[in-house]
Amino acid sequence: MTTDTRSYSRRFAFITTFALATLILHTRAELTNFVNWETAPVHPVALGPDGYTLAVCNLPDARVEFFNVSSGLPVRTGSVAVGLDPVTVRFASANELWVVNFISSTISIVDVAAGNVVATLPTPAGPSDLVFAGNPRRAWVSCSRTNAVHVIDPVTRTSVTNIAIDGERPRAMATSPDGSKVYVAIFESGNGTTIIGRKLTTLFVQPTGGPVEDVRGPYGGMDPPPNSGLSFYPQKAITNDAPRVSHIVRKNESGRWMDDNNADWTEWVSGTNATVSGRIPGWDLPDRDVGIIDTATFGVTYAQRLMNLCMAIAVNPASGEISVVGTDGTNEKRFEPVLQGVFLRVNMALVDPVSRTNRIRDLNPHLDYITRSLPPAQRALSVGDPRGIEWNSDGSRAYITGMGSRNLIIVDADGTRVNSQPIELGEGPSGIALDETRARLYVWNRFSSSLSVVDTTAGALVTNVSIFDPTPQSVRNGRRHLYDTVQNSGLGIASCASCHPDCRMDRLAWDLGNPAGSRVTNSTGTFHPMKGPMVTQTLQDIIPPSVYYGKVITQQVLHWRGDRRSIEDFNPSFTALLNRDTQLATNEMADFKSMLSSVYLPPNPLRTFSNSMPSSIPLPGLFGRVPTNGGPPQLLPPGNPTAVSSGYGNVCRSCHDYNSGRGSASLTNSQAPLGRSGTEGMMVFSQIRSLADKMGMDYQSTNSRSGFGYMHDGRVDTLSRFLVDGFPQVATTDQAIANLVAFLLCFSGSDLTTNPTKPSQDVPAAVGKQVTFDSPSAPALLSSMLSLVSKTNSRVEIVIRGRKNGVPRSWLYQQSAKIFQSDRHGEATSVLTDIIGQASASNPFTATVVPEGSGLRLALDRDGDGYYDTTEIELGYDPVDPASHPGRIVSVVKNGSSVALDWESAPGVKYAVEWATNISLPSNIWRTLTLPFLAATNITSWTDAPPAGDLRRFYRIRKESSP
Repeated sequence: MTTDTRSYSRRFAFITTFALATLILHTRAELTNFVNWETAPVHPVALGPDGYTLAVCNLPDARVEFFNVSSGLPVRTGSVAVGLDPVTVRFASANELWVVNFISSTISIVDVAAGNVVATLPTPAGPSDLVFAGNPRRAWVSCSRTNAVHVIDPVTRTSVTNIAIDGERPRAMATSPDGSKVYVAIFESGNGTTIIGRKLTTLFVQPTGGPVEDVRGPYGGMDPPPNSGLSFYPQKAITNDAPRVSHIVRKNESGRWMDDNNADWTEWVSGTNATVSGRIPGWDLPDRDVGIIDTATFGVTYAQRLMNLCMAIAVNPASGEISVVGTDGTNEKRFEPVLQGVFLRVNMALVDPVSRTNRIRDLNPHLDYITRSLPPAQRALSVGDPRGIEWNSDGSRAYITGMGSRNLIIVDADGTRVNSQPIELGEGPSGIALDETRARLYVWNRFSSSLSVVDTTAGALVTNVSIFDPTPQSVRNGRRHLYDTVQNSGLGIASCASCHPDCRMDRLAWDLGNPAGSRVTNSTGTFHPMKGPMVTQTLQDIIPPSVYYGKVITQQVLHWRGDRRSIEDFNPSFTALLNRDTQLATNEMADFKSMLSSVYLPPNPLRTFSNSMPSSIPLPGLFGRVPTNGGPPQLLPPGNPTAVSSGYGNVCRSCHDYNSGRGSASLTNSQAPLGRSGTEGMMVFSQIRSLADKMGMDYQSTNSRSGFGYMHDGRVDTLSRFLVDGFPQVATTDQAIANLVAFLLCFSGSDLTTNPTKPSQDVPAAVGKQVTFDSPSAPALLSSMLSLVSKTNSRVEIVIRGRKNGVPRSWLYQQSAKIFQSDRHGEATSVLTDIIGQASASNPFTATVVPEGSGLRLALDRDGDGYYDTTEIELGYDPVDPASHPGRIVSVVKNGSSVALDWESAPGVKYAVEWATNISLPSNIWRTLTLPFLAATNITSWTDAPPAGDLRRFYRIRKESSP
């Protein structure tokens, strides 16, 4: 920790004074200033046109790292600070690199030779990937949180247009060989499955029967329907009283909607009986997977029916075929014992861009999906969670990374694997850069923060090059239990992240009941083993606090039914669903829980810069009430969330907590009325911060983007229908509905109360905002940033970066002291022009809004060792090595009753030795042993003679003044 100019060594020496023993404790203090959005890299590594400059997104450090690979091995040449969570790098030219910053919603343009950001371009929310294509040449940016592609003129660096993508979360991008087409993979594209169920009714009103109970249906109204002829597999242990539930169906190649028992439900989905499921006749779910943009006309067409999660995309340069890799869930199949270990496929789709015909290849051909568990050696042959694909220049080989399986596979032009034994890499391999000249493949490993170097001729790993990563160790330890497919599943293809990619959701519903199971009773209630379909919930901020608004919460309510009282209650799913060999051990579950506890929700793009709710939000495509005089419902007008926020307690507060939006912690299952379907059982209130991520279903259209919407089973298509059918007492007019919908979409972001005891794990809307300027006069946005941070409970900080006297520098604005602290100890100013006075066209500066508490790490002390970065560099130490800094204790020796300490020092720096009998004591309780001299050498020594009564002492070194 650093206070003014006094800093402490993070190396503590511990001595037991009654024993002839010495212990030097070299541990790095766990960072508590790290905000984890669990953002996924998309195209995080690129080789420059010069053939030897390699750029890599250091996502957690908000930087781009540069390497020289002319020798075939990466040699680090420097780094440049960019925006928050950089996910993609692409070279516009040999000296111009464009960096896509997901959380900042910006593009950082980097002058490679100068090592500086020269321009920052704002984008719609959630930019993910970028390609250059077209004539004239344009930059095309996929924006996954706004379902659009943003087009930029790379010469003028101005916006050209936004192109709407009719799919959820467009992400990875590629271009045709001639540059006339841009391809964008739709991450949450769906898989042609949807839900049929009862219509929603108002609170405590029993709904009428739905399609499943219709006596005209395939099973004559049997609810739940059988899944094996007229029987259930596995056989039911409880022969009656199963809850009536909704039902999942999947569109086949003939366009018929079939269930897992080969029953045809087409009439109830798109035919004459479609109104029973709330739909219109002709309703359809196109299942778009890849958007194909004509760069001349900006027109968009689509490739369809490929897979559920389209994770990475590339184009074969020889054939022009589009190649997509990802996973496809088999969620139309029911019951956990049926799905155990085999509920998805890892596929590659090869699409002809002209005819749109496709070939689907299973990337794990060694699996028959009948055997559900393999020995470790065979399991290691599998590839899971594929996040990167790269073709060689003649189109004969494609390299595919498995982020979950920690490996690399190679396929031929037809998608057939050519290396049965995958190449093992680091943790979390994602993006790939191919250097054919040197027969090298460079793979970025997201979780181990390393660069794998693969010899493409030998087909073998050469080395792994580590890169500094500030991610807390607790997060690193826990990620394996979320993502690792080899360790966590019987076939090596599945993990928790299969349904919760990047800690979010797959936009599907799954029926994970068990006919052979028995009832389970806990303090919440009694639960039938056949629970029906339930949509996947996000894992963002899923761990409820132990204390909420001053109230101690001894029991939590998780899952849709409240049948899990803690995250530990999900441990049986590792064996029952993933078919892991064993459940997580106690320490492993603790790591998993700690990692999940770290995940934040991103900034809400609908809120204003000050994090307030706007007075008007357009709501295209949403309809209101059926007019009393008949006729169809009308499109909703723009909504005013501020008209609702003042009356929030009367609308939502009785069921959902402030800030977190979770179901009220005091409610039990029997008190929660959201089930509303009587026999299907009551459902607890879910958190409402992810409602905007569930949009896309539309019962009144033949062009629904999603097969699942709201409620526990996804059977309510829109928020307006949820309000009209479920809460008619508040949805009295179309304007009232619009206001409520707008309020719900703006919910994430907190600040709904002026005095929160426990804010939820989301951040203000301004987090990530950036401005680059080339004048000593502060731009308007920087002035707004400084005004924002001065407000009480703004929850943000301001970081400014630029070159001063030709050297890269950073400053953090400290609101409490109203000073700009530089990355050199003892150097601060209250005058802004002292910082930006050297800004010019050839020396631009960039200001960034960052989450409160993270500015120290991002601007001043990257490695958290207590020594500021520029100070360390000037004294010859490494600012990204927490073991390298002045003041490090290098030896401690006990000789009789005395203790001798030696430590590294900086010339001219005064030090003090402090001691305590307990390492966890507050800083003001540590006792100081004065050193009345200035250090003149690189090693400083001091001897202490503890009293005979002292059983132990901890020592630490404090730097008293800076050189």
